[in-house]
Amino acid sequence: MLAVAAVAQSQTDPLAGLEVGERPDPQARDGWVVVDVKASALNHHDVWSLRGVGLPADRLPMVLGCDAAGIDPDGNEVMVHAVIPSEGWSGDETLDPRRTLLSELHDGTLATKVAVPRANVVPKPAELSWEQAACLPTAWLTAYRMLFTNAGVQPGSTVLVQGAGGGVATALVQLGAAAGIRVWVTTRDAAKGEQAVALGADRAFGSGERLPERVDAVLETVGAATWSHSVNSLRPGGTIVISGATSGDAPAKAELTKIFFKQLRVVGSTMGSRAELQLLANFVVNQRIEPLVDSVIPLADARDGFAKMVDGQVTGKIVFTS
Repeated sequence: MLAVAAVAQSQTDPLAGLEVGERPDPQARDGWVVVDVKASALNHHDVWSLRGVGLPADRLPMVLGCDAAGIDPDGNEVMVHAVIPSEGWSGDETLDPRRTLLSELHDGTLATKVAVPRANVVPKPAELSWEQAACLPTAWLTAYRMLFTNAGVQPGSTVLVQGAGGGVATALVQLGAAAGIRVWVTTRDAAKGEQAVALGADRAFGSGERLPERVDAVLETVGAATWSHSVNSLRPGGTIVISGATSGDAPAKAELTKIFFKQLRVVGSTMGSRAELQLLANFVVNQRIEPLVDSVIPLADARDGFAKMVDGQVTGKIVFTS
């Protein structure tokens, strides 16, 4: 099968370890199925793997990718849920301390075929294209859990999304706007701010800019660079939901005094459950949301998509087609 794999790792030159070529077809073990992939999507997780973060070198080569939509052995159109619980785990798989994502322990989705546990296939709504469905299982699922499970906001609330343009941030804007939530975004790139407003954000601000009023929740994926601004932007009793730290996880100021004095909540959020993926897909269909796709690229040309992500030239999702 054609696949995109990490064969080496480099912090400074992640593309040096990327290989696009033929790999052995996956074999389904007991309780697993092989999905014929029609579309898959790129995530920052894939670039971090090439940099040596989260993927031990002794597991190379590893087929990359967490997102996919395709056809299961019974001919059903499905999406692939990327969170793999440990054997015997029951309950919310994101709380399993031994959970992994596809491409961390088991080969991932940037291939023409992928093997996954049978419980990790979710029906794809017929209303979604392959490309749209492939956007949902990682960035969009992360955004759904941040906003609807962990932020504690309701229609009419105001939230701040730090760092417009990325896959999670874009999903947060589209989901929030569809749910009647006022969404503000910050960005260093005016064009990305304008794009966010076109997608449903109420306003866009420069990174670190003082807001006209404090917000009910801040949705964080940036980390160190925006942490103080996130804390200072919250109303008393507000919530920061953090699912990533692309600028680092050690802010210059932890702002602990403000956190306890203003009685703020800081909630960690990682991916989402299989049940939430199904709810997300239904919400996207019912609200007629069209996930923003940056570009659609043949899998054979996946290196071009990776280069765009490394250069930071992405708004929405990069999708590969098989």
